[in-house]
This record gives sequence, C-alpha cells and structure tokens, in this order.
Amino acid sequence: MRLVAVSVDPPDVSKEHAGRQGFGFMILSDEKRTVLREWGLLHEGGFRGADISRPAEFVIDRGGVVRWRNLTDDYAVRLDAAQALAAVDAVQAATH
Repeated sequence: MRLVAVSVDPPDVSKEHAGRQGFGFMILSDEKRTVLREWGLLHEGGFRGADISRPAEFVIDRGGVVRWRNLTDDYAVRLDAAQALAAVDAVQAATH
C-alpha cells in the first residue's frame, strides 16, 4: 500500500511543504488541474479566488478500483489520520 497526494502547487513548493511537515509520501503536482477536473475535485476560486483541490481521500485497490472515498467542499475540513487508517483497515478486511 502507498500513500500519494496530489497538489495544484508546483513540485518545488510541494517538496518544501512536505519537508516542513515531515511527510514521507510522494506529492504529485497537477498544476494544470487535469486530474482534479477528471476526478471532480476542482474547487474553482476556493482559496482567495484561486482554483484549488477539494480535500479528498481515496482508497484505491491494486486493480485501480476506488473502494472508499471521502470528499468535502470545505478546504479547511480534513480527515484525521485515525479516520483514514480505519477506512484502509475496513477496505482491507472486506477485500481479503
């Protein structure tokens, strides 16, 4: 299992942020908002008029099937680690 984030920020900004926060996972850059549009995650004008990503978490299996998702329209609302781990555990239990 891997944790991956997608950000609208340029790679150097994401790398700096990840280092500051101590993140050990990959942050992919979607500066053109291609992935965000395809997945319905673009929050147009969401932060000081800038297009940003809606906070979202997905558990995707090895076959590319979305097994669980959490979406919000409020960029300030984030899933906490315990909730995310519980979702992963539930998906793993249901698929094994």
